Amino acid sequence: MAQRAFWKGWLKLSLVTCRVAMTPATTEREKVRFHTLNRETGSRVVARYVDEATGKAVDEADEARGYQTGDDSYLLIEDEDLEQIALESARTIDIERFVPRDGIGWAYLDKPHYLVPDDAVGAEAFAVIRSAMAQSGMAALARLVLYRRERGVMIEPRERGLVLWTLRYGDEVRAFDGAPPDAPKPDKAALALVKKLIAERTQAWSPDMVEDPVQQGLLDLIAAKARSKTRKRPARKPDAAPSEAAPGNVIDIMDALKRSLATGKGRKK
Repeated sequence: MAQRAFWKGWLKLSLVTCRVAMTPATTEREKVRFHTLNRETGSRVVARYVDEATGKAVDEADEARGYQTGDDSYLLIEDEDLEQIALESARTIDIERFVPRDGIGWAYLDKPHYLVPDDAVGAEAFAVIRSAMAQSGMAALARLVLYRRERGVMIEPRERGLVLWTLRYGDEVRAFDGAPPDAPKPDKAALALVKKLIAERTQAWSPDMVEDPVQQGLLDLIAAKARSKTRKRPARKPDAAPSEAAPGNVIDIMDALKRSLATGKGRKK
């Protein structure tokens, strides 16, 4: 089933504008999730907001947004107050500039979203923008209100559409200093063996490489418990003995590489 767009608005480049729709490129909807139950009754436990002073539950209609100004004082912020500072970027992706795609650090990329034309009228303008970006190797930068905050976004061409990445704020990205200055230079013989090992284990990308074995184990466990209708826990299998030295042990890198190549594990199929 095609996922419904969670955001609709406009993509704007100078005087060129087209309607677009956005859907998240990733999802956790298929992940196994658990509810909190009362072990005695088997009923679900419900979370409720309670008044800190009275201890009584607060109706949803009485819940309000507050900004703390002192130890016990808060300033109420109503929806009408927020509407007064609503930004144009809430519904318009106004491309501000273009940058080389490979010039954007990977650590700034946050969440990916698919961006597609939302009507036939704007499809041509969308296609022109996408094709020009693809041929020039450029990515577009803009600002957009998503997930209740305005943030920078990066747009790149991908196949017949565009992918919009939300970008992490500058104070969220930590600098990486790389290897220490006194790091030893790689041994030429060891380097050659590693390259050979890489070549032997190189294969085409497949989604099977990122399957979640724990997810499948949980599904099997749930199915087994549903069939037996018992609360008996399955016995845990003992961990397999490591075939190589533990990561913390000092081993001869050349010997390990030669043995890796000799075993032929993970060779191309």
